[in-house]
Amino acid sequence: MRVQRNVLVAAAAALAVGLAGCSMGSGPSPAITSGASIPRTPPAGTSGLARFYAQNLDWHSCGEADCAGLSVPLDYAKPEGTSITVQVLRMRATDPSQRIGSLVVNPGGPGGSGVDYARAADYIVGRPVRQRFDIVGFDPRGVGRSHPVTCLPDAQMDAFLGQDPTPDDAAEEQAFAASSAKFAQGCVQHTGPLIGHISTQDAARDMDILRSALGDPKLNYLGKSYGTLLGATYAGLFPTLVGRFVLDGVVPPDATPAEVSIGQAEGFERATRAWAQDCVSHGCPLGGSVDAVMAGMRDLLKRLDAHPVPMSDGRLSQLTEGWAATGIAQAMYDQGSWPRLTSALRQVVDDNNGTDLMKLADDYAERNPQGHYTSNLLAAFYGVSCLDSPDSSDPKVFEQRAKEASIKAPTWGAFLAWGSFVCGQWPVKSASGGPHTISAKGSGPIVVVGTTRDPATPYEWSVRLRKELANARLLTFDGDGHTAYARSNSCVDSAIDDYYTQGTLFPDGLRC
Repeated sequence: MRVQRNVLVAAAAALAVGLAGCSMGSGPSPAITSGASIPRTPPAGTSGLARFYAQNLDWHSCGEADCAGLSVPLDYAKPEGTSITVQVLRMRATDPSQRIGSLVVNPGGPGGSGVDYARAADYIVGRPVRQRFDIVGFDPRGVGRSHPVTCLPDAQMDAFLGQDPTPDDAAEEQAFAASSAKFAQGCVQHTGPLIGHISTQDAARDMDILRSALGDPKLNYLGKSYGTLLGATYAGLFPTLVGRFVLDGVVPPDATPAEVSIGQAEGFERATRAWAQDCVSHGCPLGGSVDAVMAGMRDLLKRLDAHPVPMSDGRLSQLTEGWAATGIAQAMYDQGSWPRLTSALRQVVDDNNGTDLMKLADDYAERNPQGHYTSNLLAAFYGVSCLDSPDSSDPKVFEQRAKEASIKAPTWGAFLAWGSFVCGQWPVKSASGGPHTISAKGSGPIVVVGTTRDPATPYEWSVRLRKELANARLLTFDGDGHTAYARSNSCVDSAIDDYYTQGTLFPDGLRC
């Protein structure tokens, strides 16, 4: 399952509230300064990038925000060659008299739009942060408005996402491999040379050029989910340029594809059991206990594998196992979606109708009721992920991975184990080096946030990154859903707001 889903708009604006019983420590981080007097030269160890670092952003009004294009090299190994334009959006600080600087934000994915995320500034950061920082987002190369990756027409994308996600025999494995290869070739064919230059390392280098263009001596950053990988990658490349950094819902930079799939399977299993308890308390269509509900869900997915159910959709007529699992996964990202999932499953069980569950899957895929994909989120997801973490092309590897994952996560193991199979078919390679440990020695203090029942980025991953980074503090949210900041908890929000606005560091291991 993809690392990140819609956290683009929170349910309500984050407010400046008390700590709700959490204690704070005082350990100030360096003051922030910003302005045109900052030297705008490439960091040591880079060459041929002076013209990019010296550029001025030509801001223009775009609604309530300012927009601009940032010029970056297509290939950092050949900076004198072709350049591309990355789209940037800025929401100015609401109290200019107290402005500290810029805060660059990324919602995850890979494939999430930083432009859209920044436009939702009132909802994604606390009020004190909103007052004192310009909130800046960019669509990373290959995403949204920045030369988007394109792979398949809508109807073929439907077939790819709706296919059997858990091959049961050699014939199904061959069909899955053929579909994955077709998808990968489509990305190369329709995207062109950019397809080899959309790695996370490329995006992190773009982010430093953005820092320079904004006039900030150091990068202040909020990254959620995959955005934590982007932030950690930046910190590894430019440790001395790390300002106030928050990485919320961690994807470990050194995690292998197998570790990601098995870890996410365990995370989704844990989150689904939490939903199952809620479902039982309200009368669940799948069973009367948590274990019965989990078994009922597995039985339902097996039934849909063999016999899809009818549904009303702009293009499709049947809810398959693939679409159903995607819809269920979507509801795990936010506990506010749990009642909707329970109702949708009741419709499947009682009425043999998959319409409402498909609507959840549509939300995940950013697909409208007419069957049109409104963003390139999933195409960019594979484009970036497969460059960052190449995988095996041998189905036997995934068979074994599925067996191991299913022991730890009976409901989600096989589904997620096969999820990166397309990367084994990926015809383009990156020079970024694959998964690796990042310590970012010499960086400023980095705040790492983990949620105990996060489905997509298991809590253990935040603990892991905290141990690997040379200068970091861990903030734990004991709760449900994907990521923590500006979602529901005043203890988390106040700790992070104070860090951004005052440089105040909480005690390592703070639990909310």
